[in-house]
Amino acid sequence: MLAKISFEYPVTGTLRVKLSGNWQIHAALPAENEVISELASHKEVTEITFDASGVDGWGSGLVSFLFHLIRDCERKNIQVSHQGLPQGVEKLLTLALRVHTRLIPQKVTHAPFLERVGDKALQVGASALTLLDFLGELTVAFGRLISGKAYFRRDEFITIVQKCGANALWLVSLISVLVGIILAFIGAIQLKLFGAQIFVADIVGIAMIRVMGAVMTGIIMSGRTGASFAAELGLMQVNEEIDALKTLGISPVEFLVMPRVLALVIMMPLLTLYADFMGIAGGFFISTSVLDLNPVEYWQHTQSAVRLANLWVGLTHSFVFGIIIAVSGCLRGIKCARSAEALGEATTSAVVSAITSIVIATAIITFICQVLGV
Repeated sequence: MLAKISFEYPVTGTLRVKLSGNWQIHAALPAENEVISELASHKEVTEITFDASGVDGWGSGLVSFLFHLIRDCERKNIQVSHQGLPQGVEKLLTLALRVHTRLIPQKVTHAPFLERVGDKALQVGASALTLLDFLGELTVAFGRLISGKAYFRRDEFITIVQKCGANALWLVSLISVLVGIILAFIGAIQLKLFGAQIFVADIVGIAMIRVMGAVMTGIIMSGRTGASFAAELGLMQVNEEIDALKTLGISPVEFLVMPRVLALVIMMPLLTLYADFMGIAGGFFISTSVLDLNPVEYWQHTQSAVRLANLWVGLTHSFVFGIIIAVSGCLRGIKCARSAEALGEATTSAVVSAITSIVIATAIITFICQVLGV
């Protein structure tokens, strides 16, 4: 039996749509325009009800017909009652209408300037509170470590130390040698105007040991290790592993974050010393092979120019950078939302915030050293 619709008016202002026949998708189905035309001829109608007692079978064809009819009635401010429909149809309609409502693009409205400024200020305040709370938990974890009560896996800590140190040597070597070569060439361009090319040794030695070795190592470790920390902890957050640790009564900061921060703080000064040596070696190689400087004289100038204070300044940089990189990566990872997009944003944010903080910390430490005369 073909699908049919008919109309009744049980009370004034109410249109009852009687459905009958086979309403499956392969059958010839009426269009919702028939109901719309009926509504156009009876403008006093404010409500539509249904009577599906005559329906022999139904499928997605009936759901599609009712869905489009309801959407048209909503635009005309006509109420549609789902009573009288088969129970399965009513559930599918409710689900389809809910999804459709979510997919409707909302009209973009621009908030006033002061409101946007206030929202940004509140976001900055919330981020600052989150950071302080995280640093407080990390301080408590290190306190428990000093007292011998910290709970974490020692074998995993050794693995993290290896990843932060030995596995990064090749990349640190390459970048440091190239930085030393660049400094040597840049210094030679200006110094040869005065016949003072030998002072290239002073420039390369002081620049690498005081600032450049620590800064370049920090930037490398931000993109390599900081991003790794954020991705590892972020994936644990997505998989609810961190929630599982909390359920077991284990502090995620003590179990996951503290070993990573400790490993990077230990390895950053060592990597910086290695980067200093490789940078000076790169400058030495270029100066003696390309700029025709005497190797013994170059080495003597480097020894006389580089003071122990410069080394301590560089190590201070590296220590601070290790804390910044580890805290940035772990904080972004452990506060990551549970989605793939949020995981990518957390990893990117960890690298960006670490590098930005390194530049700011370098400026602050340089200014303090200038004031103190170091």
